[in-house]
Amino acid sequence: MEIPVFIGSRIYRGSVYGARHPLSIQRVPAVTDLCRALGWLPAERYRISPRAKPRALEAFHTPDYVAALQRAEAEQAVDETVRKRHGLGTLSNPIFAEMFRRPATAAGGGLLAAELVAEGGAVHNPGGGTHHGFPDYAAGFCFLNEPVLTILRLLDMGLDRVAYVDIDAHHGDGVEAAFEGSEQVRVISVHEDARWPFTGRLQDTGGGAAFNLPVARGFNDDGFAFALEQAILPAVEAFKPDAIYLQCGADALTEDPLSRLALSNNAHVAALRALRPLAPRLIVSGGGGYNPWSTARCWARIWAELSGQELPDVLPEPARDVLAGLSWTRSTRPAPELLSTLRDDPRNGPIPQDLRAAVGVLRARL
Repeated sequence: MEIPVFIGSRIYRGSVYGARHPLSIQRVPAVTDLCRALGWLPAERYRISPRAKPRALEAFHTPDYVAALQRAEAEQAVDETVRKRHGLGTLSNPIFAEMFRRPATAAGGGLLAAELVAEGGAVHNPGGGTHHGFPDYAAGFCFLNEPVLTILRLLDMGLDRVAYVDIDAHHGDGVEAAFEGSEQVRVISVHEDARWPFTGRLQDTGGGAAFNLPVARGFNDDGFAFALEQAILPAVEAFKPDAIYLQCGADALTEDPLSRLALSNNAHVAALRALRPLAPRLIVSGGGGYNPWSTARCWARIWAELSGQELPDVLPEPARDVLAGLSWTRSTRPAPELLSTLRDDPRNGPIPQDLRAAVGVLRARL
């Protein structure tokens, strides 16, 4: 593949987990519309995501679980046995109209991304990044684990080593568990300490496959730059991956309601820019992100970086209209800069000694 590709689908448009759920917002439609308004999505760079078939999902998920998820969507109900066994019909993973088709489409986008980068290249699949799903149950808004399915497809295609880098505010517990002890997959996660799912401690090594960096509240751009240069990049470089999967959750941004981190979207772009030369294949997904404006802006910047677009200092009117048209039950009006620009102001600050010490622990393992 010679040019970067953006993977999207109409399944996300209007699909919500429920009026009061954090995923009541329109994220993938917003980033798609924003990139179209900026002229960044010509036909040759856009692919419609297929829906993964049940057999493909069973590369990681159990047949019973996949069948239960399909049945829950068809019946729009689950009994208590299914709720307890499979985590369906809960506050985090509720019953809604597209509860199988939407995550199966996200997974299909990841599988398509793997095929597109077979000979090299880069793909953005903003609907992916659902890193909390387990083989037999849903968790943390994730019905299916798209990153695991995508990485398994890459390995099945003959790749020897895949580096998974996760900068979501929440630890990617499902991915780490899937590849515990693997010599083919290295899982690197930077996430907020003492935040759900309360896994990913510094001491947790995933049987040697995982490098976890839990960070304190207020983690800022300077801290991220330090972690990137001193821990993330050395861990990836030492692994010599054939492909990198970057889970680019936007919930580590200052504006997000589900974390207490303080990054700007410059940190996400810095990670992408630094990681891209380290492997011939790169897949970038979405993930968390529960403020509609900051999430859409972040993932649009990711696509701009991947596809070589120049950011305007002030967004043209069609792009501003996309952002102005978004709504959120938590806020009636965003800060003006969230409607007129894509580039955040830097969010600088001190680098805590605890962060320096934790990075030193990870470096000692390399």
